[in-house]
Amino acid sequence: MADSAARPGLTKGQWIAVAILAIALISAIVIAPGGTGLTLVLLVGAGFVACALWRLLLVMTPRSNVQPVEPLAEWPRYTVLAALHDEAAVVPQLIARLSRLDYPADKLEGFLLLEAHDRATIAAANLCQRPDWLQILVVPSGQPQTKPRALNWGLLHAAGDLVTVYDAEDDPDPLQLKEAAARFAAETASMACLQAPLRIRSRLRARTAAPFLDRQFAAEYAALFEVILPAMARLGLPFPLGGTSNHFRVDVLRAVGGWDAWNVTEDADLGFRLWRHGWRLGMISRPTYETPPERLEVWLPQRTRWLKGYLQTVIVHLRKPLGLGPRGLLALTMTLGMALLAAMTHAPSLAWIISGVLISVRAGISPDLPFHALAVLAMGAISAWGTCYLGARRAGIRYGPLEMASAPAYWSLLTLALIQAIWRLIREPHVWDKTPHQPDTADEAIPVAGRGPA
Repeated sequence: MADSAARPGLTKGQWIAVAILAIALISAIVIAPGGTGLTLVLLVGAGFVACALWRLLLVMTPRSNVQPVEPLAEWPRYTVLAALHDEAAVVPQLIARLSRLDYPADKLEGFLLLEAHDRATIAAANLCQRPDWLQILVVPSGQPQTKPRALNWGLLHAAGDLVTVYDAEDDPDPLQLKEAAARFAAETASMACLQAPLRIRSRLRARTAAPFLDRQFAAEYAALFEVILPAMARLGLPFPLGGTSNHFRVDVLRAVGGWDAWNVTEDADLGFRLWRHGWRLGMISRPTYETPPERLEVWLPQRTRWLKGYLQTVIVHLRKPLGLGPRGLLALTMTLGMALLAAMTHAPSLAWIISGVLISVRAGISPDLPFHALAVLAMGAISAWGTCYLGARRAGIRYGPLEMASAPAYWSLLTLALIQAIWRLIREPHVWDKTPHQPDTADEAIPVAGRGPA
């Protein structure tokens, strides 16, 4: 499994490839700076156009029909895993929500995976009244101290036929397990994982106007889980899994080695690793609700970790790219690859437009920005807005002119996160930036920005 693990980082061959590309780029800049700059701009522009066309394809892909959950003659055994760290304030809420899962109790087992040194969370969990099927499982001390390592400890003890993962702040639809079990029963044996949609809702204080980050984060999730991933599943392509509400066949998950404990986006990696081993991914309809990061000081470390993990995942799967096949390589490029490219270019693009306009205004002349460059950027923005708008409609939240106008500022924050991600990948590749959570209740949390059109 060494070839599929993030721990080694770049292989010798990858280091050589990076060195050759760096030398070639520096040489080209020295010899022909103008031509090299133009070539780079054209390549980035081609990436924007490809991304826009890709989004158009996904938006036009028809949705799968949602089938009602039909009772099975015998429900499979189900294991629920929830890895918690420093979540003493949230664990009572999570236990209450997991207790509402509608599944035969004699077929259900669950583990709260708590780190051995996390005495506060262990104490809080022990004080809570739990259903008989939900147990506390202490994860032994060790490295790396990451969520996937804890999940692997839970997988080692799992007795279920199916297993799912929830996070501390999650509020899953009570019928989600039954839908996943029924879908697995209806599918061929090649279906290894089903992803539930994740939807963002804000807290009570946001009833009139959700904060900027809340609205943009909710729209981003809606685009991903209501449009992009369902379309990719419909097209029979692999995709990066969300970090929660994934439902797996236990035997398949064990066969591919479980989660990579050294990858800080183990979910994104696992989706492509399953595909590499010949398995398929799908989507179900019953959602899991989460609350947004809300503040920049919470959002930035989380997004830094995500982008660092995307870099790790790309490095891992480009060690043997042919193993993904053409469709797998396309999916990797158009998801994680394009996410990294977009994060790299959003802030510079916005800065270029603003500086061009300000310089022209100060000089008393009309802005004279290259039309073809503006057209490419506009194509990318319109495709992103369209995907967010459609996703928001499906998720039942608002995405209007205000959200569209402020989106470029949000996208530009991704560049800052990517810079930090690259630095952290070099200095601390396997350190997990934990996202803090605060308790909320269903009656205090509403869809971000209010209800949108159905």
